[in-house]
Parts: sequence; C-alpha cells; structure tokens
Amino acid sequence: MSRHSVGVHSRARTSSRRWWVPTTVVHASGTATLERPETVAVVPTEPLKTPSHRRAEPTRAKARRAPRDDGAVWIISAALMIFAALLLGFVADVVFVSQVHEVRTQQVLLSDYRSDLANAVAPVGQTDSNGSLLAPGTPVAILAIPTLGVSQVVVEGTASGQTMDGPGHRRDTPLPGQPGISLVFGRQAAFGGPFGDLRSLRPGDPITVTTGQGEQKYAVMDVRREGDPMPQALAEGESRLTLVTADGTPYVPDGVLRVDAKLTSPVQPMPPRVLSAAALAPAEQAMAGDPGVWIGVVLWGQALLLAALALTWCRTRWGVWQAWVIGVPVLGFLGLAVANQLVQLLPNLM
Repeated sequence: MSRHSVGVHSRARTSSRRWWVPTTVVHASGTATLERPETVAVVPTEPLKTPSHRRAEPTRAKARRAPRDDGAVWIISAALMIFAALLLGFVADVVFVSQVHEVRTQQVLLSDYRSDLANAVAPVGQTDSNGSLLAPGTPVAILAIPTLGVSQVVVEGTASGQTMDGPGHRRDTPLPGQPGISLVFGRQAAFGGPFGDLRSLRPGDPITVTTGQGEQKYAVMDVRREGDPMPQALAEGESRLTLVTADGTPYVPDGVLRVDAKLTSPVQPMPPRVLSAAALAPAEQAMAGDPGVWIGVVLWGQALLLAALALTWCRTRWGVWQAWVIGVPVLGFLGLAVANQLVQLLPNLM
C-alpha cells in the first residue's frame, strides 16, 4: 500500500452549480487527518428547468387590439344600407319601374273606360252621376295622336300621382270637345313619357279625343314655349285643346312646352261647372310636385330604417351571406316604396 491513500467522497447538490469535495489523508501509522476541503467548479451540461425557471422566462408581449365600437359599426352600416337602397330604388323606379307601372295602369284604365263607354256611364263633366266631384284618377277620355303613335287614357287630375298613370285632365277646365280651353298634362320622360315627342308636331297634324260625348277631332295649330306669343283668344262657343309637358333635357326639364289644337268637329254641350281655378291645389299646376306625399315618405322611411338595423344585427349573428340573402329583397322592396313616394315630389310633367 502506498504512503498515502486518498478517499474521495463526493456529494452533489442538485440545486447548486458547484461540488464540495472533502479530502482525508491516511498515514502509515494508521492515523488520519482531514485536510482543507477542496472545491471543484462544475459546469452543468444542461440548465435545470424548474417551474420557477419557466415563470422567469421572458414572454413576448401580445399586441392588443383596440376595442371595437359596435354601436358606431351598426350606425355606419345601417346608414350605408339606407343610402344604397334609396339611391338604387330611386333610379330603378324612375327609369325602369315607372315604365312598367304606366303600361300596366293604362291597360286597366282602358278596360274600365271602354266598359263605361259601352254602358253610357262615362263622365261628361266635373261631377259623376251622383253629383259628386270626380275622384282624381278617374278615366275621362282616350287621347290619340296618330303622327306620334300615341294612344293614352286621360285621367281626371294633374297632380304627380295622376300623371304617373297617364295624361291628366286639369279639373277646372272643360272636357275635350266642350266650349273653352281644355288642358291635358302629360309627362315628358318618366312613367312612359307619353308627351315626350310633342315638340315634333306640326300645324295640321290630327288629334282625336274620345269622350262620353263621342269622338272629338282636333288639328294642331302650333307648338309654343315660354315667352312665345299666346294664340288668338277663343270666340264665344269655340273649343280648343292644349297639351302641356316639360321642355328641355329628359329628367332635367328647364321649362314648359305647349301644343295648341283647334276643334274641327262639332262643339259638345257642357254641363254646369262647380270647380274653379281658385279651388285647385298648388300640386295641380304645371311643373309642381305633391307635398302631400311626405307622410308616406316618413312612414316608409321608418320601415326602411328598422329593416336596415335588423339586417345589421343579423349580419353579426348569422354571417354576411345569410343576412344578405334575407335582407336584399326586403331592402329592395322598401327602397322602391320610399322612392315611389319621393318621385311624386318631383315636377308632374317630368
């Protein structure tokens, strides 16, 4: 056995990075002495991960999104949908739906008026058989202009609501064929634009009007605009027909155009008149709108607003496509309904 024997007792602490190594020296005499302990640096090959170590690891800061203002989104979405529905509804109503409306209404009016003529109950004055004023929209004549290919049922009244259905007879004037000047208003472009080509008429062109008193024949005298000289005053018992429409660019009129025609067939008797020009509403004058439709605008507008809000809510709950499948037909219908009311605020000759 060598002079010195060294026994090494090693103990490692799992939580330390250094080992403590005590050293014992044994002599030949059998005595043992403990010398100064030595420490040996130990570099761990792998860092020890403890729960506290995990919590100490740095974490990447998560970007926080700004909170969404759902109230503002609802308001903006509803406003955009209302604006789109009104704009599309207005354009569609004036340009397309109005034409279909006029054709369909004229077919119904023609059928009704032919029945009245066949039964000899067609009106021949301002009142009906019961002595009451004719209701606005009642058919009173059939106007034919062969040169233009026009054949239209004339209704009583000249407000926007009546000229949407066809040419309107101004209620304070006699019916065609009777003594005096009979005024008939018609639209230039919208709702079929039955009077859109009046400017192309020439003196002598024939016009025929069928009433409850028979067929009344006229010949065109002249076409005049604002500022042109008035035609010669009528003599006692004479009859004249004046067709009135808008002048200028279609849908953007800048004046009134009139066509005067003199009666060439016998003058018909005129029943007593009970309605004068002073009794007419302003909405029945040339180039006037009808302010009475504002009630309808407000009511239909409220329905459109509620539908837009409901669609916005459905979109956030159901999804975009599901909401639009249901909402588009509803918004389209309500947009057309509001637009139909707004059109009546426009000039009755447009």
